[in-house]
Amino acid sequence: MLDNVHLRLTLTRGPKVTSSMNPYFNVWGTNLLIVPEWKPVGDSATYDNEKGITLITATNRRNSPQYVDSKIHHCNLINNILPKIQANCAGASDALMLDNEGFVSETNATNVFIVKQGIVHTPHADYCLPGITRETVINVVKGFGIEMIEKRLSLSEFHCADECFTTGTMGELTPVIMIDGRQIGTGLPFVIYNKIKLKYRELTENEGVEISLINR
Repeated sequence: MLDNVHLRLTLTRGPKVTSSMNPYFNVWGTNLLIVPEWKPVGDSATYDNEKGITLITATNRRNSPQYVDSKIHHCNLINNILPKIQANCAGASDALMLDNEGFVSETNATNVFIVKQGIVHTPHADYCLPGITRETVINVVKGFGIEMIEKRLSLSEFHCADECFTTGTMGELTPVIMIDGRQIGTGLPFVIYNKIKLKYRELTENEGVEISLINR
């Protein structure tokens, strides 16, 4: 596999001498598991980067840092899986997740951006995993000289956005055409999204910006 390869890395505390949640019983050292899979972006079921995807808003909230910090990329993903099940039942691709105060955090699997009146916005990474793709997009936007704002964003701001897209390793940059049954902007094509996507693709082909152990 020389291209379009997805590597899933999992680092565990290693075998235990007995069943317990106490790390004291992990006595034989850590285990690093690397699972490679040939998985082209275009073949991914969730992400259609040509036609776009639809989202719904999940009923359950994103983990607060005071409980399980979302900045830690761990294997306890039930908080992400339940919204995904809601999206499946609603016939949507993924689900937007709100924080405890009702502001948008991310989807169950990706970071999110919106464009309004030529300005790009993304939620603060307080209740989400600050992905490498997200960071790359922020730098690309700033490199274009386009205003880039990280702030608390309400659901209504997403409903009223001119453009919306998600970012993540598997989908890369994926346009969102509908949220909760509301069309985003005037529909595709999204002008600023396309500009960012082309530059992002150029960077990944030439510089390999996706290589990171903490990436999505």
